[in-house]
Amino acid sequence: MSTNPFEDPDGIYHVLVNEEGQHSLWPSFAEVPAGWTVARADTDRQSALDHVTANWTDMRPASLVKAMEGS
Repeated sequence: MSTNPFEDPDGIYHVLVNEEGQHSLWPSFAEVPAGWTVARADTDRQSALDHVTANWTDMRPASLVKAMEGS
């Protein structure tokens, strides 16, 4: 039985970020999808999760934060 590459505890991951500031773990062998950039490259799953936890502290999309600050 193969492991889902998005949940492989032994996999190598990128941490991706989109223009809304949302983060995603992405298998390093897979092409980075349009609209996303690599915030941390080629790291183990736990380090990737730690990076997301430390850097994605507000789950709201950036556009919502901006709209709420303007109101």
